[in-house]
Amino acid sequence: MVYIVDDDAGVRDSLEILLRLHGYVTMSFASGEAFLAWLDEPRTSGVVLLDLRLPAMNGAQVQAEIAARKLPWPVVILTAHGDVASARNALKAGASDFIEKPIQESALLAALEQGMEQQRAAESDAVRKGDFERRLTRLTPREREVLAMMVEGRHNREVAQVLGISPRTVEVYKARVMDKLDVERLPDLIRLTLT
Repeated sequence: MVYIVDDDAGVRDSLEILLRLHGYVTMSFASGEAFLAWLDEPRTSGVVLLDLRLPAMNGAQVQAEIAARKLPWPVVILTAHGDVASARNALKAGASDFIEKPIQESALLAALEQGMEQQRAAESDAVRKGDFERRLTRLTPREREVLAMMVEGRHNREVAQVLGISPRTVEVYKARVMDKLDVERLPDLIRLTLT
């Protein structure tokens, strides 16, 4: 799904035709306010093509609101009045790309594909994180303590001394943690806990 937010009806229409020819499903909005009002209900995720200069609420404000709502939707900024500062600000605020009008078809399609890939990665990360969180609930309080110290990089003897148990018992706890979290290697475990 591609959401087009642009106050110019001609731009909206031409983008819809172009994108539909390439197999995208589109939805258009004439203002940032209309798009945000529509977003109040749970919606299908997608990439947002957002004009930078909109009447009333500008593109940067709409982009900030998308971020504030914690929507992991890639935003591609479109503008006829681009400058380095605007591009830098949009990209720093999380835009996946910044395209100047008149829009080149190849640049637009590449930006959309990049945005879709970002979205797939974000959704995959969210699923992986949710799965990891569910597995974490299976750990006992002692296993959680051992996990925390494993991630800190402490050795078995240090963990044993802190917890008042033997190094062999620490090894047993480590094995249980790795098994319950379905992780084979310590670096993978650390990577999961950092996401």
